[in-house]
Amino acid sequence: MASGWAPDGAVQDQIDDTVADAVKRARALMPQGESETHCRECGEDIPPARAKALPGVKLCIDCQTERDKQPRFSLINRRGSKDSQLR
Repeated sequence: MASGWAPDGAVQDQIDDTVADAVKRARALMPQGESETHCRECGEDIPPARAKALPGVKLCIDCQTERDKQPRFSLINRRGSKDSQLR
């Protein structure tokens, strides 16, 4: 049941849009093109199996793992309240 002026299903629409945006962002961040033979950060060899499994890879597994640990924040505010927009 919707409240106020929101139509039925508005919350689910926001959730679906957030998930779709995350998938688009993840796909855009995937490497493309020719794989490197050596890691761009540490210079270690990139295993041929990794380069074959993930075309366009630029980092070794250890450097990619460290990069993936860094937090990422979305710049999209889907909440409609004024309070959330002031943060």
